[in-house]
Amino acid sequence: MNYKKPYQTYQQNSVQTASPGELTLMLYNGCIKFIRHAKRYIEEDDVKNKNINIQKAQNIINELMVTLNPDYEISKQMMPLYEYMSHQLVQANLKNDTEILEEVEGLVSEFRDTWKEVIKLNRQERQASGH
Repeated sequence: MNYKKPYQTYQQNSVQTASPGELTLMLYNGCIKFIRHAKRYIEEDDVKNKNINIQKAQNIINELMVTLNPDYEISKQMMPLYEYMSHQLVQANLKNDTEILEEVEGLVSEFRDTWKEVIKLNRQERQASGH
């Protein structure tokens, strides 16, 4: 174990041992974090770091899009929303627009909060059935 980087080791272990549902939750939380950083960098007029953070948020949205299972109706409903968020992130980056970032952050937060509830309900169902 590398004692100089305990947080990175913890993060790596968290990701490696997380369930698919928990990984999705981590993606939502990461996206929100990068959007918040980007807003701060816009306010500080730091174009380079704003761009880096918006691109990280875009990469997460793209990953969420790729992992959608097209066999489920909900995936077909989510895809246009992810596409919209991705488009809005591009617009926010081009226009240095924190209001657009606020909108996307709100959408991602709603997805995250819904996902948290799904995980919670699944755990309750598993406990109730004895698994």
